[in-house]
Amino acid sequence: MKPLPHVFLSILAIAWCVTVTSVPAQAEPAQPLTTHKDVAYDDEHQAQKLDVYLAKSDHPLPAMIYIHGGGWRGGSKNGVPAWLMEAARAGEFSVISVEYRFTDVAPHPAQVNDCLRAIQFVRQNATAWNIDPQRLGVTGGSAGGHLTLWVALHDDVSNATSVDSVERQSSRVKCAVSFAGPTDWSLLNEIKHLHPAYRQLLGYEPGTPAEEMDTAAKTDVSPISFVSKDDPPVMQVHGDNDDIVPIEHARRMHERLEATGIASELVVVKGANHSVAGAGPQVSKPASAFVRDQLSRP
Repeated sequence: MKPLPHVFLSILAIAWCVTVTSVPAQAEPAQPLTTHKDVAYDDEHQAQKLDVYLAKSDHPLPAMIYIHGGGWRGGSKNGVPAWLMEAARAGEFSVISVEYRFTDVAPHPAQVNDCLRAIQFVRQNATAWNIDPQRLGVTGGSAGGHLTLWVALHDDVSNATSVDSVERQSSRVKCAVSFAGPTDWSLLNEIKHLHPAYRQLLGYEPGTPAEEMDTAAKTDVSPISFVSKDDPPVMQVHGDNDDIVPIEHARRMHERLEATGIASELVVVKGANHSVAGAGPQVSKPASAFVRDQLSRP
């Protein structure tokens, strides 16, 4: 993919208290969605399921793949952000919400492997679901933001010789939007990260000193490790008062993407804490515009 030169930093002056409420209705009339619940994309664990919300259209539509947050240990695919569902009802794109194995079942890389396969599974079923397989985006908040960036920036895992038809599909996406997602585990050595989830994701006990954690594991779990010139455009939305995922994660990622020539937008929500991960309407507006623009491109 040819690098896109258009890179900029947006700073929004929004109050620190960001709430998750309904997004105002789109101008287009709302349409009923065809819904498929608990569709298994693999058979290793009962968590490996996804929900499909198909927008009404007489031609294949783009799709956004949503990965929920919850410290890689909780949360649910049921809580799809309003901005995604409103766009689906308006017929702009379909939505797929992914469940994955938590860290009490298996540590990294189980979570990213599940999300990669879910993307491949969507492509495998694109014709049946009236989805354009060339226009898939991915988004999520907090842990879901981390998984979003990881799968978007990682190399394609397709295996052309696999006997599994899903594995023969591409795992690449056209764009990614992360809300308050961590990007670089090396920052644990530089900044205090008190939340236990960072350690648990790698199979460590809460409170384990960062210097005692395996360096290779911290590199592999970090989305920033996989930035390359063929990556898709990325938007990050982050509060500058986030004490769960320090904003240095987003800034460092933005700088790496920019230096590599990838289209990168960093929306800094002034005074906001980790609540921006909930993708409420105050912070979802720029993300919605970004997604519409990227998915409208051939």
